[in-house]
Amino acid sequence: MSKMITTPCLFEPWLQFEHPIVRHLAFSLASPNILARIPDDLPVKNHFELHPDQHWQTHYHHYETRLKQLDRFPQPLIDFLAQLKSTRLGLRFEHLLWFWLLEHDYHPYQLLGHSIQKIAGARTLGELDFVLLNQETQQVEHWEVALKYYLGEGKLDLPLWFGLNRADTLQRKLRHFTERQFQFTEANGHQIQRKFAVMKGQLYLPSEHATSDLPCWVNSSRRLGQWGTTIPHAPYYRLQRHEWLCPDMQASSQPAHWWTNGLYYQQTQTPGFYMFRQPSLLFSLT
Repeated sequence: MSKMITTPCLFEPWLQFEHPIVRHLAFSLASPNILARIPDDLPVKNHFELHPDQHWQTHYHHYETRLKQLDRFPQPLIDFLAQLKSTRLGLRFEHLLWFWLLEHDYHPYQLLGHSIQKIAGARTLGELDFVLLNQETQQVEHWEVALKYYLGEGKLDLPLWFGLNRADTLQRKLRHFTERQFQFTEANGHQIQRKFAVMKGQLYLPSEHATSDLPCWVNSSRRLGQWGTTIPHAPYYRLQRHEWLCPDMQASSQPAHWWTNGLYYQQTQTPGFYMFRQPSLLFSLT
């Protein structure tokens, strides 16, 4: 089943903040999952859920005053992220959510564990990103978090969404969730009662199919990008790697004249994202 692409009134409150790191934090919290539901054709070995959009909007509204305070005085957030030595965006995203979860006055979660390794003898079985007590439901929840950017091809079926490394596919990631990451029923002595994938980032439609139908599991309540191997006529500038989370308030480069692989942004009343891929690189990896 598919659905028509529409242009809803998008909830993008992170664009109001001035400091880049605070914009990233607001995006990490407020943005919806890239998927609206678990695809029907995914074989589910261990059940897991996705939070609805309203879940993230509610948490953002409870945290908005704090975000505005951090926008004026961001040093606590800067200091917290300074402990992260890696430049990987996925780890930055995880640390941003970790910062929010440690701010106990703004949400109902008690953090029971972070990056919990499960080991059997000399073998590592896996690692749990976050284990939380939801103090509203009194249930222990396991969250796995991922920041992903996938490019859809063909008819946009589940196997046809590829990361920039074409071995990293949406289907493979979802299988890893259900087969490996959500296999555990206990952590740190706590019985896990609910399991959630927190999967944010952005999906990109092929530019020649931008008005096609969408699979029903693609979340169209968030901004979708386009991707292609040709240079668009509209003026775009190339985003810095950290801006893939959220572009800086001011343009970070001049309009592109020489195009290389990467994510480009059109800063207009209706912002646009365009992932450019050189054909030689794209097809050499197939």
